[in-house]
Amino acid sequence: MPVADEAVSRSAAPVWPRTGERRLLIAVGLTSLSALLLEIALTRLFSVVLFYHFAFLAISIAMLGLGAGGVFAHLLKPHLDRRELRHFAALCAALNATAIVAVLEIVLHVRVSLELVAGNFLRLSLVYLSAAVPFFLTGLQFSVVFARESSRIARLYGADLAGGALACLGVVGLLNFLGAPNTIICAALVSSISAAVWSPSRRSRRLTIALALTLLVAIVLNHTGRLADVVWAKGIRRRNVEFSRWNAISRVEVDRQDDGARVIVIDADANTYIMNADPDLWRGSRWEQLLMSAPAAVVNVLRPRGEYAIIGPGGGVDVLRALASGSSNVTGIEINPTIVNTIMRGRYADFAHHLYERPQTHLQIADGRSFIRSTGELYDILEMTLVDTWASTAAGAFALSENNLYTSQAFTEYFAHLRPEGIVAVTRWEFREPREALRVASVGIDALHRLGVVETSRHFIVVSAGELDEDGVNVSVLAKKTDFTGEEEALVKTYVATHPPLQLLYSPSADERNAFSALIKSNDPYGFARSYPYNVSPVTDDAPFFFFTLKPRRLLHLASGEESMDWKVNLGVAVLAMLLGISLLAVVGFLLLPLVFGEKGRHQRISPLFYFVAIGLGYVLVEVTLIQRFVLFLGHPAYAFSAVIFMLLVASGAGSLLSRKWLRDPSRIWIPLALVTAALIVYVPLLPMPLEHWVGAALPEKLAVSAALLLPLGFAMGMPFPTGLRILDESQSKAESAPLEWAWAMNAAASVLGSVAGIAVAIEFGLNATLAFAAAAYFLGLVSQGKLCLPVDA
Repeated sequence: MPVADEAVSRSAAPVWPRTGERRLLIAVGLTSLSALLLEIALTRLFSVVLFYHFAFLAISIAMLGLGAGGVFAHLLKPHLDRRELRHFAALCAALNATAIVAVLEIVLHVRVSLELVAGNFLRLSLVYLSAAVPFFLTGLQFSVVFARESSRIARLYGADLAGGALACLGVVGLLNFLGAPNTIICAALVSSISAAVWSPSRRSRRLTIALALTLLVAIVLNHTGRLADVVWAKGIRRRNVEFSRWNAISRVEVDRQDDGARVIVIDADANTYIMNADPDLWRGSRWEQLLMSAPAAVVNVLRPRGEYAIIGPGGGVDVLRALASGSSNVTGIEINPTIVNTIMRGRYADFAHHLYERPQTHLQIADGRSFIRSTGELYDILEMTLVDTWASTAAGAFALSENNLYTSQAFTEYFAHLRPEGIVAVTRWEFREPREALRVASVGIDALHRLGVVETSRHFIVVSAGELDEDGVNVSVLAKKTDFTGEEEALVKTYVATHPPLQLLYSPSADERNAFSALIKSNDPYGFARSYPYNVSPVTDDAPFFFFTLKPRRLLHLASGEESMDWKVNLGVAVLAMLLGISLLAVVGFLLLPLVFGEKGRHQRISPLFYFVAIGLGYVLVEVTLIQRFVLFLGHPAYAFSAVIFMLLVASGAGSLLSRKWLRDPSRIWIPLALVTAALIVYVPLLPMPLEHWVGAALPEKLAVSAALLLPLGFAMGMPFPTGLRILDESQSKAESAPLEWAWAMNAAASVLGSVAGIAVAIEFGLNATLAFAAAAYFLGLVSQGKLCLPVDA
């Protein structure tokens, strides 16, 4: 298109009437609300239908779709400039609502398993690309609106962030009340309402309102999951489901077994049997024979009448064993309210013989570690048996609450809440080459060292449910505050000998030769881990990724075709690598190549766009780090997600709205960039301090502390993007359209890659390193901001 004609097209492009600005901002806010609701709900749904590792896919999909929409808005600009803005925006929103419903059906009905075969990869690609369509439409719509209304960029960006903040505020309630499928339909409903707000005519408004009413009826009819619910999960068709309920933490269902047993299944993967036994009629029963022949029973033998704190009691196996062994005080700390209130105290209370309603049983609905940190009680035993939901929360796939349970700092706190002869008892699933239970021992040694214990070899006993093999068996690690006595060792040896298939893997005076013995007798967990095939070094709060034990050289070995529990647990590393690769290809294929080939004959400088890459990368790295940091502080992953993202978006929205007033001279954009960079540099070493100091405070006080830490940072982070767009728009030649769509696409591309790379950095180097990378990204933005004022024309 000739330059002169393009200039005429741009000058003639219709803009939103000044009198209707409020309506414009409402429409933008609703569109943003719909997009973020969809993104978060897809995170929950992917965790169930696929695996929790793939839940992180939702973030990449969203960023890719938004960026691709910006690219195509730029390439199709001559055509789009001839369309009336409100009509085009309403059409995008209505199509978006329809696409969201189609995506839900595809995700629920496409069978994706763990098989590393071409067909499975194609099905996963179908899910990936189809789920990106609604975000593509949102990106297309926003790019056109932002380009046409460039004089109002700050207010538009503020409305965009406000809509996202509202989604963060409401998503936990929606997931708890409606469930993930209905929350996705709710996102479609909001998109249809935004279409009505955008609509320029009564006829189109009536059509979009009718669409909204249809979606509202669908939500009501699907309240019990009759219209849309999980069909395939983890490649297996769901059968024998008696009960199911969604919440912000997981999807919980109860399945009936052929023998009449009931199993609580979390996100169609992790499971816990509901105990169908009366503790008062325990002696001589099949339940006693079954449960007391498990490795976890050893701690009940050592402390039959002790006071227990059980983290993650689930269906009640540890509670039943403790009560039946003679304990008069059992405290269960369960993070999932559906398991406690709806299942164990409600629908299945009779089946469980009212186990959770006995006077000796005290249930707390809380994150296990947060409760232990805040309580003043002391216990004889702190027990965790196979606490891993393999579920991503609303906080994202790797902000997993159970990771924080297995750090050296956590074990230090556990020991601090035990009586002098107290025991921490942790049961994990273990293999021929031990790693998880071995890492528990490694963490325990490190925690005892932190407490001043120099020699730890007499502080451990390890028992397994038979020979370690490739399929895995339960292994219990008992770590005591003081030395195990000779009498305690003898009691354990006698019990193990009379209760096959139990085996003693380690006790202080035994002469066993295995990995547990080598680790514990070395008294050097870091030195042992360096030479061991798996990464079993102690886990800290800075990098709380307990379950990822793979060293790089093991990845190809595990990818050779094994499909064991071990492969499933460590699949997250492979998935991260795969997502990074897919995201990189998607960025190149859907963002960079269309822009490069679409700009033939129009030579442009791209150096100003590095600025948008830098701040996009920095923003998403800050989000990834702070969500994980605040999970432990606020005591619940859903609280962490809602508080961190809500506060950052609200503050960023305020910063965006005030940026035009406060930065009348756009060249002063360096000020917020310098402030953000400096704040992040300070946060790297100092942020853990206030979080640790206030961790025992009440939730309102914690939220106030969170606001003090997050709001100023978010306010400054909200200024660079809209101000950069304003500078880019004002610095272009009047004869050529400003490449705002380029900036939008590059910012989204950085977010796609940063969302995956941020977690990879956190796993390998820790959260402090991830925050340091965010500071470096903003510093690069500070360095490159001078390029924004240069003309883009050659």
